[in-house]
Order: sequence, then C-alpha cells, then structure tokens
Amino acid sequence: MTALERTSALAARHTALGSELEDWNGMGTAWSYHSDANDEHDAVRQHAGMFDMSPLKKVWVKGADAQVALNHLITRDLSKVATGMSVYTAVLTDEGGVADDAIVANCGDQAYLLCHGSGSSMELLQQSAAGLDVTIELDDGLHDIAVQGPKALELLNQHTDLDLSELAYFEHKVMDLFGYEVRISRTGYSGERGYEVFAGAHCVVDIWDQLVAAGVMPCSFTALDKVRIEAGLLFYGYDMTTEHSPWEVGLGFCVNLAKTNFRGKAAATERQQALQFQAAGIAIAQDVALEGGESLWLQGTEVGVINSPAYSHRLQQSLALVHVAANAAQPGTMLEVRSEHYNGMAQVLATPFYDPDKRLTHAS
Repeated sequence: MTALERTSALAARHTALGSELEDWNGMGTAWSYHSDANDEHDAVRQHAGMFDMSPLKKVWVKGADAQVALNHLITRDLSKVATGMSVYTAVLTDEGGVADDAIVANCGDQAYLLCHGSGSSMELLQQSAAGLDVTIELDDGLHDIAVQGPKALELLNQHTDLDLSELAYFEHKVMDLFGYEVRISRTGYSGERGYEVFAGAHCVVDIWDQLVAAGVMPCSFTALDKVRIEAGLLFYGYDMTTEHSPWEVGLGFCVNLAKTNFRGKAAATERQQALQFQAAGIAIAQDVALEGGESLWLQGTEVGVINSPAYSHRLQQSLALVHVAANAAQPGTMLEVRSEHYNGMAQVLATPFYDPDKRLTHAS
C-alpha cells in the first residue's frame, strides 16, 4: 500500500489543530499540533486526552477457520480468549524474529478484529489463511479514538448506554456513545486507565467533536510517544524489528510455547537459548531528549543502543528505552552514552518508569 493511500475521516480536524498529517503506516497522522505536547501530556496524566489511532490497521478475520488462521499467526493461544475479550500478542517471522505486535479481539460468531501497526501482520495472516475457510478484510472505515486518562471513564460514561466501569481490562462491548453504535475496548497505549472507541467514518467526526465539548483534549503522536515511553510500551520499528527475538525485546510473556504450532515457533525456541541483549530503560543526565541511535558503553565496551528517547517534564528526566547486554541491564548500572552530538552518562532504571506496578491500567 503506497504512502497516504489511507485517509482518516478526522484529517480535517487534525489540520485545523495545526497538524501537517505526516505519514505513519500509510495514513496522514497528527504527529504535532499547535498546542504544546507537554500540555497534551499533562491532559493524559491529569484529566483526559484522546488520540486518533486510526492509522492502526483494523483487519476483520471471519469464517469457520478464522481462529485457526489467527492461531497460526500469533504467539498467544486464541482458543483461550473468550468472546468479548482481547489479547495483546506478538507476530513472528518464520525465523523467529518479531514481525509485528497486535491486539486481537474476539467479537463472537467466528469474527475477530486484528489491530496492528507498521509490521507485516496482514501479509503473514494471508499466508496463514491460505486454503482455509476464512475471509480477511482491511477496514479503513473503522476508526479508533483512544480516550486516555484518570477522567476518561467518568467523561465517557456520561454518554454511553452501558456502564464502562464494568469493562474488565482488555474487554470490549458494542454500545451506544452519543447515540451512535460503537465498540468500546478497555485498552490503550498510555499507561493510564483508558478506552478505545471504534466507530465508523459516518459518525467518528461528530463523536470527536462531542468529546472535545465534553473536555477531552486532542493529543498528538508526539505526546503519545512521551506517555508510552514513560509506560515502557514498545513501538514497532524502533523497539522491535525482525532482527529481534520476542525475549530480547521483553515480549516473552506473550509467547505460548505450549501451543501446538504457530509461525516461527521452532526458530524462536532456539533463539530463546541464545539471547544477544535485553530490553531496559535508562535516565540520561541532561534536560532534553536524545535523538535515538546513540551507543551505550560499559567500562570501555559497547553494550547497547538507544531506541526510543523522550524528555518527561512530569518526571523531570530524559528517558529512553534501550537494548543492552545482560551484564549491563541491572538497574543502577551506570553507562556511557556516545554519539556524534552527545557524550554523557546514563543510569539503568527499571521499567515502566511511570506507575511501575501498572495499578492505573489494571484498576478495578
């Protein structure tokens, strides 16, 4: 699919807020607004902010063999995911590298919704579905507004016909929001309690406008990068690629080796025994974000690389998600940062940097 072939129905709302609709995943994306990204960051942490996550690819997988096809694609066991629930998963190459990460929702009646980013889930799914009784449809008419923050539940609940407080983490239901039928999932990418609103193109603009009127702040992907790094959440292409095994990037928890078979299982099992590095977090001794790609050194030996940097004005720290050798991954370890433009020191920290026990996202 060529760049910008995909269009969000919310594009005019983003340009009105100052976005130039930079490309991500083939769709014009609000990487910045005229508003300060730090103010957007504050809205998510203190009140409620919303992100247009429609650039994620939403793929309907339906039919008698839908579960079979998806179970071959993903590392989780989809047979254990009940109707109305979702699961976060890795997608592997045949060589056991990370091809993508995704969320799969069991929507009942042999229908599943696969949501993924810029990896190759769609192409690999088509291979996994070959010869099976299954239909696969990319649905760009389905939009995704992620409403995140401590007031998200209260603000949304005033306008739904079901009580969102009853949704468990990763549960989703079809309901009315502002009089429109939507699917709302208790998921997000912020480290806060939040909800994703899946709505059709015919109503998503009005829903966006009514959320703004209700006090939800539109937030850019620059702010999203800040909150997801604070929360230790990975971004495909930066924190994981096909060169990495799931255990090297911290996704071992979503690999079910007890499953009979899935793409890349044999190769991944071998790679589990020969890890080259592991995922970690660092705080850098400066008051701005680094650029990314800087090398990390321990006692004169190169031990890692910076993948996703951000400055958190809320934590008053320059942070980054990194890959480092096992002997350099212990929290408290001091590392040297080297690049053409910066040389300094950094300390390894446990992740997530924010809400390390994940009490906010998992709250009952």
